[in-house]
Amino acid sequence: MKKAVLFCCLGVAACSPPAPNKVKPAPHYVVGQAWQQSDGVWVYPREDFSYQATGLAVSQPQMKKATPLTTDGEVRSAVSMAASHPTLQLPAVVTVTNLENGREVRLRINDRGPAQSGRILGVTPKVAGLLGMGAGPVRVSIVVDELASRHLAEVLPGGPVLQINTAPLEKVQQTQLTGPQSQTPVGQGAALTTAQDTSGSMVDVSQLLADLPATWRQGMPKPTQLWVETTDFTSRYTAAREAAREGATVVAAFVGQEKKWAVRHGPFATISEADAALKRSLAAGLTGSHIVVE
Repeated sequence: MKKAVLFCCLGVAACSPPAPNKVKPAPHYVVGQAWQQSDGVWVYPREDFSYQATGLAVSQPQMKKATPLTTDGEVRSAVSMAASHPTLQLPAVVTVTNLENGREVRLRINDRGPAQSGRILGVTPKVAGLLGMGAGPVRVSIVVDELASRHLAEVLPGGPVLQINTAPLEKVQQTQLTGPQSQTPVGQGAALTTAQDTSGSMVDVSQLLADLPATWRQGMPKPTQLWVETTDFTSRYTAAREAAREGATVVAAFVGQEKKWAVRHGPFATISEADAALKRSLAAGLTGSHIVVE
């Protein structure tokens, strides 16, 4: 009887599916190539450590078919203090404020998204709960923590500083003066399990990208309006002519250090109205159109 039970147990163990392999993170710094959102709009990632913006954020539930790793190689999790952004360097530490209720959180942007144009941030369900977000988009402000974000860029694999520091050193050949000649490599590239910061100290990458605290701070709500801006113009006269034709206004806009002029439609009473106006602008071929929250 005992033998029969033993054979049954062995049979069940043999038929049981193998345990899934644990996902191994591969954290690295990345800016990345241009990518296309679901409605056909192209966005162009760029490095910006002084980034500040207002716009619309959405909650992004974990999809069953989503890749297990984020764009920068972190393990994807619905309970992490993380978010996706269309253009910022990854990873980047930012402060996000829900302008509708004043709640503020600190999180790490580590993925590309959201897929829909007119949205500048996609947060995990954990972040959405702390910010008091519902099912729909909310108005938020985003401010990059320059010091923390630059530190990540300096020490993570793929970052501009680390690419220089960990470049393989040329092998120095030694030749014996007597006896058979031999060649011995003296130098070699540094390993990437740890990284070296600009001060020369070694940094544990996994510790550097540990989960941020799931906390929030209460501030004051801020009244805002919704607008849709079309492509920036280098000539104010051209922008004014376009604005007059469309019943819009002209505002100054800065792209880097360059001053340009934007045509602004609105204000709109609801997000759905702003979405409709954005859709019309994109359909008219104004691919630089976007929603502005002010």
